[in-house]
Amino acid sequence: MKIRRILATAVAAAVTTPVVFLSATPAFADTKPGTTAEARNKKPTLDELRLAVTKAQAVYDAAVVADSDAQRAMDEFDKPGNPLSVARIAAKKASDEAAAAKVTADGELKKAQDAQAALPAEATQEQKDAAKKAVDDAQKSADEAKATAETKAAAYAAADKTYDDASVELSRKIGKAQKAKADALKALDAAKKELADAQEEPGEDDCVDDKNFVTTLTGPAKVTAGTSAVFNLRVTNKGKFTFDEVGGSALAYSMEDGEDEHFSVAWSSVNSPKWQTLDSFDEEEGFSSLSAVKPGGSFDFKLKVTVDAKAKAADAVLAGGGGYQNKDGACGVTDEGAFAGFAVVKPTKPAPGKDTDKGGSTTGGNGNTTQQGGSSNTSVTSGSTGGTLAKTGSGSATLPIGLAGGVAVVLGAGAMVLVRRRKAGADA
Repeated sequence: MKIRRILATAVAAAVTTPVVFLSATPAFADTKPGTTAEARNKKPTLDELRLAVTKAQAVYDAAVVADSDAQRAMDEFDKPGNPLSVARIAAKKASDEAAAAKVTADGELKKAQDAQAALPAEATQEQKDAAKKAVDDAQKSADEAKATAETKAAAYAAADKTYDDASVELSRKIGKAQKAKADALKALDAAKKELADAQEEPGEDDCVDDKNFVTTLTGPAKVTAGTSAVFNLRVTNKGKFTFDEVGGSALAYSMEDGEDEHFSVAWSSVNSPKWQTLDSFDEEEGFSSLSAVKPGGSFDFKLKVTVDAKAKAADAVLAGGGGYQNKDGACGVTDEGAFAGFAVVKPTKPAPGKDTDKGGSTTGGNGNTTQQGGSSNTSVTSGSTGGTLAKTGSGSATLPIGLAGGVAVVLGAGAMVLVRRRKAGADA
């Protein structure tokens, strides 16, 4: 009881300073997170880390494909049927044949020249003319063979250069693809490590503050002492990944003296329709959706606040918050808690002569309702004010992050703490 009183008193002291009541019906002013919360919020969320891994994986996959394509292109290039290779081989053959023809033509020229030089002095003019013609014809053939050989050699040089350039370019592409693949793998490993580090739970306070996990509270403006009223705590997934299981905890207390002894909270949902009393200071307490909440979806918890007849007429507050636990071990909590202010009022005495045996007293908030919590895709924002939910952890068979242990709401500092069940419960 001492812990309950200390926490409740601390809660009230912290809350009453920044909260402004505009009328008999409490209205809570919006509060902005403090510097510490702002610094925390700059850290990437699990959704952002998962998205980073997804993007890094896509880049790596593309790099693997590019590397495979480059390797395949080189393999195709090295095949005998490669057009550049065929052209190069043909050019080489033509060049070699032209060079051989030039050698033959040069030999014929030398033979003609030697024959001309070997004519005897008494050779006839006809013999001299024939020898000269043979030399001239051989010279012409040699010149043509030389030109052809040079042309074919140039064509082969060009084909060879084209082949070599293509080979070098493919090798360069393979090198770039392999480097891109290595860089992408390095980035992917880094992204996976960052996500894994965020998902590790070496201690109780390792769940990340996740702005995509949003809680809102709505309910009646007043509750009559001696009755109950039902509030609605809505958990909304504004991220891109499914929350495998969500849950939370809640606490109601007087704003006048910070006491919670005249208040009790019970919860229910569509998956747990029976009202279950909630003790936020019991390590085994808390509530769970027992189901997943997809991106853009919501899940509703009904919170029945019972105010006993001894409660003073004063302003009061119901504070709630929660978190999620995923199958991969990732967990997170809302970085802003949810608050609903209400006035505790005393029962109105019936006027003289009125028949008080007919009909019953009202609760000021439909406290006898049997409506249960459930799933919804409609966001609820009215009737709640923002705070900040500090880190919670995991544990329990129903919801490993279990969110129990105690609720301390600190509007002035912009922080709200829900202490979770220990991780041992999750490992059981």
